[in-house]
Amino acid sequence: MAGADSDDSLYPIAVLIDELRNEDVQLRLNSIKKLSTIALALGVERTRTELLPFLTDTIYDEDEVLLALAEQLGNFTMLVGGSQDSVRLLAVEAGVSIATLLPQEDLETLVMPTLRQAAEDKSWRVRYMVADKFSDLQKAVGPEITKNDLVPAFQNLLKDCEAEVRAAAANKVKEFCENLPEDSRETIIMTHILPCVKVKCFFIQRVASLTAEHIVFHDYCPEVRLNIISNLDCVNEVIGIRQLSQSLLPAIVELAEDAKWRVRLAIIEYMPLLAGQLGVEFFDEKLNSLCMAWLVDHVYAIREAATCNLMKLVEKFGAEWAQNTIVPKVLGMANDPNYLHRMTTLFCINALSEVCGQDITTKHMLPVVFKMSNDQVANVRFNVAKSLQKIGPVLDSNCLQTEVKPVLEKLASDQDMDVKYFAQEAISVLSLA
Repeated sequence: MAGADSDDSLYPIAVLIDELRNEDVQLRLNSIKKLSTIALALGVERTRTELLPFLTDTIYDEDEVLLALAEQLGNFTMLVGGSQDSVRLLAVEAGVSIATLLPQEDLETLVMPTLRQAAEDKSWRVRYMVADKFSDLQKAVGPEITKNDLVPAFQNLLKDCEAEVRAAAANKVKEFCENLPEDSRETIIMTHILPCVKVKCFFIQRVASLTAEHIVFHDYCPEVRLNIISNLDCVNEVIGIRQLSQSLLPAIVELAEDAKWRVRLAIIEYMPLLAGQLGVEFFDEKLNSLCMAWLVDHVYAIREAATCNLMKLVEKFGAEWAQNTIVPKVLGMANDPNYLHRMTTLFCINALSEVCGQDITTKHMLPVVFKMSNDQVANVRFNVAKSLQKIGPVLDSNCLQTEVKPVLEKLASDQDMDVKYFAQEAISVLSLA
């Protein structure tokens, strides 16, 4: 706003602008009340490019100043042109702040008309601002206005034509659901929110006291999908595991096979928590095969995450479960014609040995590792050496000396230099020289 100081004709305006910065609340208040005068003197262009950005930077102020600012902003549309979204962005931010100050009876008449218009504004930036501030707005207006006004507005934001707006709204789903009135929370979520959450799958089957109904969701924006995935634990908290166990499976199956690897990765990372919520029986029946399929995914990051996922599942369900359910399937991959899948077997053994313990590792996994030391692919053989080094601390000293050491010595004389190197390193680390 320095340009105002260089024009003598605008000197009084410069004084008013300086007062906007003043530490004295009353001076700032007086200047705020003369914003229309300042805008007229500056003209449309300078109001757009200088005054509005300046006001945006000073939006965080005393309550009395904010109220005065909101009152003045109502006059700005004709001063800067109706297409100027800077005013409407500022109005949204001020409106949310002001909503926290007003008594409940004044919110409907003084604040909500502006915010309703903003939620349907032609500018996606304004709608994005509303979505981004939605949780703050919800807390400010209370349960009745939330049910009557904010729920429909939130539905529209979740279905917005712009991916950025949908993503911003999706990121607020968890907090919005948690702050819904308890007496109507489940109904609102099941009938109003989830039907708008687009995740490219059949996502909810309304069960129990609700009418059974399939709702189709579809969205090509990965940010929206990933935001919803990250908030599924909140959905469980508010509608219960019984509904989730019957309604969530179709979504997981679809997303587990999604074309975008980041979506698959998000589901994998969520799986241990999901398994703990759904229980071992449901997991074995419905989700176990998905976890095994990820181990042979064509993307390395997925295979790596799937391996880590198995370890976390064993931590939840126990070593006996692993021995009966997971270990046989992992070891079966040692005979896969694809050497990358055979290597995944070794990576899984590395991860599982510690959580499964000495007995399962020695009796079931170690013999497979020994067998793979004769693999025709050098990459597999040197990963055998690395696996033996990794699982060595789990084994007893007799096993190390009588079984592991001879295999490593054989690998140390391998024709491939990498196999030799990793075998010698394992011998040194395990003190078997």
